[in-house]
Amino acid sequence: MAEIVVALDFPSPEEAFALAERLGARVRCYKVGLELFTRGGPDIVRELRSRGREVFLDLKIHDIPNTVAGAASAAAALGAAYLTVHALGGARMVGAARAAVEGAPTRILAVTVLTSLAADDLGKIPGTGPKAPAEEVLRLAALAMESGAHGVVASGGEVRAIRAQAGADALIVAPGIRLPGDAQDDQRRVFGPAEAVLAGADLLVVGRPITRAVDPSAAFDRIEAAMRPEMTEA
Repeated sequence: MAEIVVALDFPSPEEAFALAERLGARVRCYKVGLELFTRGGPDIVRELRSRGREVFLDLKIHDIPNTVAGAASAAAALGAAYLTVHALGGARMVGAARAAVEGAPTRILAVTVLTSLAADDLGKIPGTGPKAPAEEVLRLAALAMESGAHGVVASGGEVRAIRAQAGADALIVAPGIRLPGDAQDDQRRVFGPAEAVLAGADLLVVGRPITRAVDPSAAFDRIEAAMRPEMTEA
């Protein structure tokens, strides 16, 4: 069953832990991204793990294979449940990340095309050309899965095609989740929670619609209910 991963995109560990305390047992897994990890370091992961929570370490690593392997090994040693790398790093890089976590429960997720990018953005990036995002997502998803990634990260709009291409065992993560009326912020390719689940997403990453809400717990409950249309109809 699909679940929500709450993105702790805060400028300080104190704010992140305050939200985690407020949400309580609702949330099993939290995403720790670049800002929070840069400010708080590995202790952020250790503290969340000590509270019984899983950590989605969203560092979107993109470097030479040896460096990425070292970072993946370190993430596994911290107990991260998930670690993101950029599929654009290539087959050897993705494969090195996977090899570095063998024997650990850490799963390597390859980021395909950021949800902040649309077709006009891709046309300005060297090596991609003026492609539709869905075309580039499928190309990178195939490369990543063939190279050993446990799964991929892509917009909800591309989930169905990825699932058909990668099969039932692939772990598919959909960020950029929004309810009708939510601000899109800097996202260009957003998708509703129910649509993402029906398309085959396993994890829905949700940040600002929850973290910036007046009542984050109520916001979480609304999104969770929207993932399961039958609950909203009862």
